[in-house]
Parts: sequence; structure tokens; C-alpha cells
Amino acid sequence: MNKQRISPLAMLLFCLPLLFWGCSTTKALPPSAYANPDNWLSLPTDGKKEVDVFYLYPTVWAKAHQDEPIFPSIDNEMMHSGAKMAFLLQASAFESVGNIYAPYYRQLDAAYVLALPPEERHSALETVPVTDAVAAFDYYIQHYSKGKPFILAGHSQGSDVLLLLLSSYMKDHPEVAARMVAAYCIGCSVTEDFLQENPHLTFAQGSDDLGVIISYNTEGPSIEGPNPVVLPGALAINPITWTRGEQHAPADENQGSLMLGKDGKPVTLPSFADAQVSKQRGVVVCTTVSQALPTLASSALFPKGVYHSFDYSLYYFNIQKNAENRAKLFLQR
Repeated sequence: MNKQRISPLAMLLFCLPLLFWGCSTTKALPPSAYANPDNWLSLPTDGKKEVDVFYLYPTVWAKAHQDEPIFPSIDNEMMHSGAKMAFLLQASAFESVGNIYAPYYRQLDAAYVLALPPEERHSALETVPVTDAVAAFDYYIQHYSKGKPFILAGHSQGSDVLLLLLSSYMKDHPEVAARMVAAYCIGCSVTEDFLQENPHLTFAQGSDDLGVIISYNTEGPSIEGPNPVVLPGALAINPITWTRGEQHAPADENQGSLMLGKDGKPVTLPSFADAQVSKQRGVVVCTTVSQALPTLASSALFPKGVYHSFDYSLYYFNIQKNAENRAKLFLQR
């Protein structure tokens, strides 16, 4: 039995308004135990599909009190509930592609990590979140993968952690990296500087290239303040055309969005979101959703016009079809 059962949550977006944070110090801790099946959000029992997917959820945990640690315990109920909702709206796009392995990992409080200067964020993530993620991925490789090709997928903090896994674990294990179909590191910043520091990694150029990183951040035509997850020099690929150029992709070319309805259940919206890469801003600009959802914004951590929580939702079925295509090409190769 697959463990990813979605609990009935009314409306939980995964970048929640976080009101309390302190100047806690991060310390490296031993990794969580991934031989324990309770530490997996999704753990297939048969793994019959030819491709696997390793997924890391975005920030779903908020400190309730200022004196709490800046990361939760591995069995934290809020984190588990939020991770299940994120799985429903994000990782489910890959269910038609492969067997989804998704560990629970201890993550940093979003307000804390976003308050750090960009150059300090990776150091903070390497303490606990990356420790858990690398341990979980290595356990997956050693015990579950059986040499299969795999896709990496994440969002926001999950994508930042995947980038650090790509830059370290994949560099040290080229035989594992050779089995990677693609890495969907959506909702974080992949920069030219990062790629120059990691010459074993490549950013996607189109819809068919393999072993590449795929990333973008979504914004409206204008935003009312800086986007804290977009760094100078960030790269983006258009999730409708899967090209890097700045040509506009109209909403009627979008294969479908997946949003939460008023009842808290997913609703498919055809021809909802357009997309256009802005190289100057380093993002994908969406112009068609602001009138339908004038208050669309991620949370109190993000200014109006930043569609961070909806990076997957707006282009859900485009991501699904693209992952299916890349997996098919990898298997044919």
C-alpha cells in the first residue's frame, strides 16, 4: 500500500504566513532514520513503474512560538499535514510518470531562512534539511531504486535542498547522476554562478533534454516589493513552451492548471495561465490570472503579484506531460 494518503484539509497553502521567528543558531544534527517507514510521506511497496520520482515538499511548517527551534521534529503533525497537501497539488503531477518516493525531512522555518542574506541560506539549509534529504535519497538509492532512472522534484525550500543535493551528492556519485532523467527544482533560483561552480550540472534548454535542471519562479506583470526567492542572475524556462526565449505563450496553449476550490478540493482550470520568460527579472510572468484572482499571492512573506505558492498549480498538466515525455525519451535511450 502506498503511504501517500491525503488527509481532508480545508485550505492549506504551503508557504504559510509565519508570524514568529528568532535569531536561533542552526547546528548540524544526525539525520533522521529512513529505515523507519513512518519517516516517509510516500513509500511505494511494489515500485512496478520503470521510473522513480524523489520528491521534497516546500515549506509547510511554521513556528508556533518564538522560543521554538527553527526546525521541527521529523514527526511534527503540522509538517505532516502540510506535506500531504503539497503532495496533492504538486507531486501528484508525477504519479503517471513513476513510483514516488517522498521522505519527511526537517525543514527550516520559512521566515527565518528568508530573513537570511542569500549567501547564508545554503549554509543554514545544509545543517538539518540537507542532512535529512541526502540521508533519505541515499537510503532510496541503496534500498529501493534497483538501478532505475529517476526524476528529482521539489518546490521552494525543497528545491533549494535538491540543488544542494545535486551539487554535492551527484558530484560524488556520477554513476547515480547518470540515471537522472531531470530535476524539477521549481520555485527557487538557479543562477549562472551556481552552474559555473557546478560544471557537472546543466540547465534545461528545451522540452527533450535529459539530465538537466528545470526551474522557474512565477510572478504577475508587476509586484509590490522584492521577491525573496529570486536571486540576481536567476534562470527560467517557460513551462508551456519549454523554451528559454521571451516569446509569449498564451493561456489557450496551457494544458491545464490545478487549483484549490472553495471546498478545499483540487479543481482543474483549462486555459487559465499564460507564461512569458522575463530574462531581466529572471522569472516567468503570468498576466491572465490577476483579474480572476485579484488577491492571488503566496502569503504574508511575499508581496502581491508573487505567485510563489502556485508555481506548480498554474502549469500542473504541462509539468505532468513534460515529465512523461522526458521519462519516455530516457527509457528509449
